[in-house]
Amino acid sequence: MERIPILRMGDLLLVTIQVDMHDKLALTLQDDLTTKIAEVGAKGVLIDISSLEIVDSFIGRTLANIASMAKVLDSQTVVVGMQPAVAITLVELGMSLPGIRTALNVESGMEYLRENVTEGQDNGDSTED
Repeated sequence: MERIPILRMGDLLLVTIQVDMHDKLALTLQDDLTTKIAEVGAKGVLIDISSLEIVDSFIGRTLANIASMAKVLDSQTVVVGMQPAVAITLVELGMSLPGIRTALNVESGMEYLRENVTEGQDNGDSTED
């Protein structure tokens, strides 16, 4: 069975999609990723979709579902490397991808997660007035 590798980097998980996504693979990734988040207590998930040239509504919904499930498991999701054509398609499909943060590349996505995972461990209470 085809699987997308999930790498652990401390309390973060990194997923790099380097193959054409089809529905079955997307569902497998969703199951594998939510299981891994729960197993290791990951606080952040970075999904690199820079290799995806096309995304249909099912793949878009699956990404949104992954982010929602991750949030329930106390983990933040950042999607990086979105191609302009993919962004256009998602907007045309009316998909807002709630709960998903985006970043231009892996470096900025990891920086965001590191800042928010390490600094955000105070249960979200802000010390600012």
